[in-house]
Amino acid sequence: FLYYGLGLLFFQLLKGVANGGMAQFQEMMRQQLESSMHTELEKLLDTTTGAEREVSRKDFEGFKNLFHRFLQVKGPSIEWIKIQRPPEDSIQPYDKIAGRGLPDNVADCLNKLVVVKLNGGLGTSMGCKGPKSLISVRNENTFLDLTVQQIEHLNKTYNTDVPLVLMNSFNTDEDTKKILQKYTHHRVKIHTFNQSKYPRINKESLLPVSTNLSMNGQSAEGWYPPGHGDIYASFYNSGLLEQLIAQGKEYIFLSNIDNLGATVDLHILHHLVSQPNGKRCEFIMEVTDKTRADVKGGTLIQYEGKLRLLEIAQVPKAHVDEFKSVSKFKIFNTNNLWISLAAIKKLQEQKAMDLEVIVNPKTLDGGQNVVQLETAVGAAIKCFDNALGINVPRSRFLPVKTTSDLLLVMSNLYSLDAGSLTMSPRREFPTTPHVKLGSSFTKVQEYLTRFESIPDMLELDHLTVSGDVTLGKNVSLKGTVIIIANHGDRIDIPAGSMLENKIVSGNLRIMDH
Repeated sequence: FLYYGLGLLFFQLLKGVANGGMAQFQEMMRQQLESSMHTELEKLLDTTTGAEREVSRKDFEGFKNLFHRFLQVKGPSIEWIKIQRPPEDSIQPYDKIAGRGLPDNVADCLNKLVVVKLNGGLGTSMGCKGPKSLISVRNENTFLDLTVQQIEHLNKTYNTDVPLVLMNSFNTDEDTKKILQKYTHHRVKIHTFNQSKYPRINKESLLPVSTNLSMNGQSAEGWYPPGHGDIYASFYNSGLLEQLIAQGKEYIFLSNIDNLGATVDLHILHHLVSQPNGKRCEFIMEVTDKTRADVKGGTLIQYEGKLRLLEIAQVPKAHVDEFKSVSKFKIFNTNNLWISLAAIKKLQEQKAMDLEVIVNPKTLDGGQNVVQLETAVGAAIKCFDNALGINVPRSRFLPVKTTSDLLLVMSNLYSLDAGSLTMSPRREFPTTPHVKLGSSFTKVQEYLTRFESIPDMLELDHLTVSGDVTLGKNVSLKGTVIIIANHGDRIDIPAGSMLENKIVSGNLRIMDH
């Protein structure tokens, strides 16, 4: 990273060499870059006034800290030789937690809980505009609809008051708030706060690419929400964390809003609140068994006496294959987290939240190379006392990142009850089929036109579809099905077809008469 600033600081570098010590002039370069960044941030603040200026000033304090640590980094933050397997009792099997049963006072436990959903993402990867949480995923219900239904069901069943908190970004805030009006009469209190708005920085100069705080036109390209690790500072700065503590709330259950398996688990909640005060667990990370599809997911390790999240970005290149190994690192982080509100408050006040900096390179529409500095929420596990991993069933990890995922959750593999998806009892295997839809299905609107109805997939093991393919109504897929229309060909699978262990290729067109 130090080489990014060489153009600006070449003269100072030569001067430093003459005066002695590479370390000295590297430090001088860092100080110069930091000073230049602070000057540019002040100029940006001068482009606005009032409340917006104050919000941006708070955001910039967080960014300055991140930028400072970015300049200090020297290679991977993990020394591979120091990695140890976590002690057995630090990652507990879910069955052991659930085996303790539920308390008589389920309502008392629930009234200490807040559900937080990460709602900063857009649906652009699936060809949608606006917040991803507003994409319809099942019976015209969106991710947000299903989340509200789940919490409303809890509150009605146990006569409780579990609120929903959405961490929005500047990309999703306005559209989300418009939609929230439709839930006014639901039995769920919904709060929102915004994660920070940080400046993208030029890869060469390491200075902000934007000259003002405006989010209009090209100016918007100069800003980004800095990853879900920002939740700790943003939640604290919003005042909402303090407000919820004052209402007697003790824990948050946090997850990605597109993970349809991330429902409130009463067994995990009971485990949290039933611990004696001196041994209260401040942080639980739900992990699940890794498959070959999850080799890039973060995993838990023991490092310098602490439970720690190891992400692929922290792994030295020589050990990447070892990290991806299913035999050595058997679990990965689902990003379903249970965290003490009081502990978040304490760590923020003590400025003790030390998260690894993730450097995310991007190219803007005009071809400019920029860098985003981000953090991950799970990386904070090392900062909390009595942290624990729980190895949960795969059913608690059901993310919808692509239309291939969307096909699974829309199908008869799952039944929908009170906002929660559960695997159909008629499915003979506990695992989901492997589905791979080609580029013609990437965007949701195009995907929907290619299925007259969602196929019967109860007995499906593997599905690959590529090219110009459509499926008629009431198609049934079993075993391994591969449908490939080569360039210039088209395949229409007739209504009512049953394909079992079939490969279909070439041209198959059903003509209307």
